[in-house]
Amino acid sequence: MDEQKPEDFEALLRRFLAGEPLDPEQIAKAAGLPVDPAALQQLLSKLTSAIVPGETTEGLNWSLVETQAKQIASANSRKVPESVGKSIDAAMATGSLWLDEVTDVASITTEPKLLSRELWVADSLGLFKDLATPVANRMSEALTENFKENLPEEFSGFMSQASGLMKSAGSVMFAMQMGQALGRMAEEVLSAGDIGLPIFKEPRPAFVAQNLAELVDSLEEDSDQVYFYFVIRELAHARLFKQSKWLREYTVNLITAYAREISIDNTRIIEMSENFDPADIGNIQKAFESGALIAPRTPSQTIALERIETVLALIEGWVDCVTQAGTTRLPRSAAIAEVVRRKRSAGGPAEKTFLTLIGLELRPRKLREASAMWNEITNKVGIQKRDAIWSHPDLLPTDADIQDPTALIAKLSNGAPEDDMDQALRDLLS
Repeated sequence: MDEQKPEDFEALLRRFLAGEPLDPEQIAKAAGLPVDPAALQQLLSKLTSAIVPGETTEGLNWSLVETQAKQIASANSRKVPESVGKSIDAAMATGSLWLDEVTDVASITTEPKLLSRELWVADSLGLFKDLATPVANRMSEALTENFKENLPEEFSGFMSQASGLMKSAGSVMFAMQMGQALGRMAEEVLSAGDIGLPIFKEPRPAFVAQNLAELVDSLEEDSDQVYFYFVIRELAHARLFKQSKWLREYTVNLITAYAREISIDNTRIIEMSENFDPADIGNIQKAFESGALIAPRTPSQTIALERIETVLALIEGWVDCVTQAGTTRLPRSAAIAEVVRRKRSAGGPAEKTFLTLIGLELRPRKLREASAMWNEITNKVGIQKRDAIWSHPDLLPTDADIQDPTALIAKLSNGAPEDDMDQALRDLLS
């Protein structure tokens, strides 16, 4: 490869900033997109408009996210037979009664919503805006700060002029990656709560009919039992977030706190620039996707990440515990539960969501331990005290409690968490 001269690189930057035509195929390769001329031209027009100087440099281009996600989601989308909706409806009323027997969390009367893959994308955007915007903003800011700090002095005036554009370009790249992730998730997510957090601000049961039907068809199990199992699981998840209205925002705030300290690894950027090969642009894509450009976590980030994982494990573990208790009438419930565990171990929608956003790998072992903790609490102190834990964030078990719930169970046996909640209210009013 010919050695690239500094003046050639400067000329390339100036052509880019002047708004001259960009090569769609190169952009596609950098973002990991399929090289489809029609689709790329549509995305390229959005990319160009998004990074024109003078446009906003904050947040993500959610129109780009939605367009790309729906394009991927619709590729293999199909209508499902009416029998799928009827099977879900048939399981709803009975499943709700079975849950009433095993949880103190109030029931939900909202009718289930059947989603296509494209509709799941549209309905989930609100949640992903809450989750991804602080991460994307901080990534763009960190990239801009890094380049400003390390750019040669003779380029300082040029960089000052271009910094807003660079921040926008970084946001657009993140948006393209986000659109990819959402589109792929739409092909496998089963329900509104399948990613760990509800996609609706007002929680309600919802199912991606095609994906659930395809899972049912792929299993050598009685289809009615499979529908009952996943309906009960979704109802348990929706009930929890409906009653604990603080839980969704609480988890989002933990992610925001983590994102606030994201910084860029300057050493990694220097290494990439020294070894840059225009013919191997995929390395840039891999660096973005793997988080290789992000500096090592700070101690406070590590604490925040551990707390996020703990809260998600508590949610998933409680849903597992309640679903297990609520499906004892299904002869094949244990076999169907094993399907859920296998999907989780292979990297289900929840695992992929938080890996994409913040590099968090949800450990299957921790999810199993959380489920075991909730089962032990149920056996020792009963349903009412177990479910009262969700009345306030200060009452949530810690990672240490998940590992060994002995102290927590002793505390609950002595009258908490009701006593703790009363004290919290007294402190608030004093």
